[in-house]
Parts: sequence; structure tokens; C-alpha cells
Amino acid sequence: MRAFTYQRAQSPAEAAAAAARTPGARFIAGGTNLLDLMKLEIETPTHLIDVNGLALDKIEATSEGGLRIGALVRNTDLAADQRVRRDYAVLSRALLAGASTQLRNKATTAGNLLQRTRCPYFYDTNQPCNKRQPGSGCSAIGGFSRNHAIVGTSDACIATHPSDMAVAMQLLDAGVETVRPDGSTRTIPIADFHRLPGSTPHIETALMPGELITGVTLPKPLGGTHIYRKVRDRSSYAFALISVAAVVQADGSGRVALGGVAHKPWRVPAADASMPQGGKAVAEQLLAGAKTSAENAFKIPLVQRTLASVLAEAKKG
Repeated sequence: MRAFTYQRAQSPAEAAAAAARTPGARFIAGGTNLLDLMKLEIETPTHLIDVNGLALDKIEATSEGGLRIGALVRNTDLAADQRVRRDYAVLSRALLAGASTQLRNKATTAGNLLQRTRCPYFYDTNQPCNKRQPGSGCSAIGGFSRNHAIVGTSDACIATHPSDMAVAMQLLDAGVETVRPDGSTRTIPIADFHRLPGSTPHIETALMPGELITGVTLPKPLGGTHIYRKVRDRSSYAFALISVAAVVQADGSGRVALGGVAHKPWRVPAADASMPQGGKAVAEQLLAGAKTSAENAFKIPLVQRTLASVLAEAKKG
């Protein structure tokens, strides 16, 4: 691990301003992803800005009937909150499907949204990777790609986003609240927050340099049956081969989002509109334009079968 300087921010605006004026600065909270990447010298920040003291660890009701989740709310606390379990059960279930208890006790809401891909070529600094070193190439394309993306890919990257929580947030139409270095604030719709790789897979979110996440807002509850189904190689401490998040209403309408298949949590408006037509129509919309390799072609029938199982479970109530 390389040497770095360190400071404790006193306010969100101060943290954002410090990050903007210090080349190579990064925010740190739980550190469950960043510290690992620093040890491997994939991330080499020159300056760490500790945001743990910023009082962003509350879950509060909003005037619109939803919830505001502070950026520093730990995953364990968010999953256990009675309002989340009652009104946003898909989020609680997605959180509990991720990582281990120890990691959930440290990991934060903002950090979960910002965690980086688990592509093995990204982690192997001896291999070319456009996310790690722009313009160097993508070793996964033509390499071993069993865990890689099948939709929303590009010639520059086929990595997947690893978060379970983010898939549920995508389903719920969350908003990501931020403060910018000049002190101004904005809310980024979750659908616009994570970027597809295109020709710049190293630019993973819509955040500008120095911009700090302060919270996530959830609209008023959707009702219906909430399901999060994660399919993985082993039953714990493993990232999704694919995952399905769904909210299904009594009339068969609803929403669905996928994890493990794209560079970002994957939701297609046309798939939501197809919900009353059944799982086959939904899967066709979600997987339209899919590009697979010999190693990950199994993800298409896996999505189809998992989605059918989820919708059948929802129908039973």
C-alpha cells in the first residue's frame, strides 16, 4: 500500500471541496472495497477524506411519504429497519443476500452504490483492463467470461456491477442526493447514476470530481409482493451469477430488475410494461440484444427460469 495523507471532514461541503482541490483524493467510510483495492494498488489515492463523522447515518421519513437513507447508514441497520422491512422488503432482502454479516456491519449505503466490479481481470494488475488503465484493452473479452455481462456491454468492457442493494434501489426508483464542491446539491435518479461502459468504462457513475453522496431517497411504498432472488455458485459470500428483484401487484403488473448481467443494475421500462403478459415476454425485453460467450451463455436460460420462478412465487402471494 502506498503512502497517503488523511483528514477528517467536518461537513459534507468541506469534504467535497477538499476532494476537488486535492488531486488523487478519495472519500473513505466503511472501506470494505477501497482498502482492498489500495492493498492491491488498483486504487492509489494520495489523500483520504474520512466522512464517518458527518452525521449521515439516519433513516428518516420524507414529506412525500418515502424514506431518506443517509449515506453512512450501515447495510445491517438498513436491512433491519422496520420501515424498510415492511414497506421496501425487496431492499431488505437484497441487502441480506450480500456479503457477510461482518461486512454488512461496516459497509455503507453510499459505499455499496460505489463498489467496483469484481472482474478477475480488473483485480489482476498483470492483465490489460480498460477500467483500471483506460485504453489498455479488455482481457475478459476473449478470456474466461463466465461471470461477465451479457447486456449493455461494449467493445471496451464486459464487467458487471456487483451490488445487490443497487438492484433493489433501481427497482424502487431511488434518488441519489449529493453535494458538489461548490456547496450546491442535486438529486440524481438511480437510473442515471450508474453508467454503461461505452468507450469509457473507467467512468462508472454520473458523479463529478469531488461530488459526495449524502443520502438516498425512496419514493412512497409500492405495495405488492416483494422478492429478491440471487443465484450464485455457493450459498453465502458470493456475488450473483444473476439476480432478480421484483415487485408484483395483485393484477400481475409490477416491476423487475436484474443483477449480474450488466455494467449497472439492469431495468428496462418495456419489461415492466410486459409484466401482465408473463415471464417469457418480460425476459425477452430484459435480454433484448444480449451478447454472450461460450462461458456465460447459460445466463440467458438462467434469467428466464429464475424470473419464471419469481413470478410464480409472487402469484401465490
